[in-house]
Amino acid sequence: MTENAAISSAEMERAYDLLQRVQDIYAQRVVGQVGLRTALVSSLISGGHVLLESVPGLAKTTAAQTLASAVGGSFHRIQCTPDLMPNDIVGTQIFNYTSGELTTQLGPVHANMVLLDEINRSSAKTQSAMLEAMQERQTSIGGEVYKVPEPFMVMATQNPIEEEGTYVLPEAQMDRFLVKEVLTYPTPNEEVEILDRLSSGALTAPLTVQPIRLEEVRYLQELSNRVFVHRTIREYIVALVNTTRGGGPRPMDGFTDHVRVGASPRGGIALMKVGQALALMSGRTYVVPDDVKQMRHAVLRHRLVRTYDALANNVSAESLIDAVFAAVPVP
Repeated sequence: MTENAAISSAEMERAYDLLQRVQDIYAQRVVGQVGLRTALVSSLISGGHVLLESVPGLAKTTAAQTLASAVGGSFHRIQCTPDLMPNDIVGTQIFNYTSGELTTQLGPVHANMVLLDEINRSSAKTQSAMLEAMQERQTSIGGEVYKVPEPFMVMATQNPIEEEGTYVLPEAQMDRFLVKEVLTYPTPNEEVEILDRLSSGALTAPLTVQPIRLEEVRYLQELSNRVFVHRTIREYIVALVNTTRGGGPRPMDGFTDHVRVGASPRGGIALMKVGQALALMSGRTYVVPDDVKQMRHAVLRHRLVRTYDALANNVSAESLIDAVFAAVPVP
């Protein structure tokens, strides 16, 4: 189907039902963390990958496992360590002494949902192998190319409080993640709810909602691509991205003193695709400016490279993004 094919009301009703089932499963396993749920679900139906950052214990791993349960796909968790090698995640060839032949053993990256725990603990060589699989959606073992399953989504986590034994993910490689979600502590009421559910066994009880199938995930992805984006919305996105580079329709004085490198065209693509996903999740067949604004921090925070002065003066990426959105006229 083409992008211009109108989405029927029956298709929207089916999408609403599928998305509601995913959200119900998430709510059964994870307390609060609505922003994380929105980031994960919107990235899944946009066909992108998510980078999650928070202090330990804020349900990053639980949320990733829950999303995999909600879509009925295969799930692999890779715990990153400094001695993890590319072959450990991609796969390798093993010599069979009985037959005298090489057999290929695919690595854990060959799954629908891959959780890359503490990606900044793996070496640069291993990080690049994982990022190549994310971008190309295939791996190469012994000269043979092996496609990863579809749908394919990587959820990478990183812990910002420990620097010892870590390898910082380069800004250029972080750009390959559709969104970067920074998690915050739950509210006191939510923490009480966590303890209540833990005591009653509700967090580990069998799922009460039927997970959706992988074909239905692909259906949602196709539907998301067909959500209408008016030319004025596309021009708005381009204006936003250009403003992060110091240009745009209303360049901001002194902005380049804080931002060394602005968002790439990939940033504009991400704003549009996430906007389409959010519109679909809201039950609309078209994108409005609020869809572009809603996840602006998650989409752009890892795409702006701040100057030394901005870092020294604690000028946050989020405040710079807000300044860009305030400067660009809304269509």
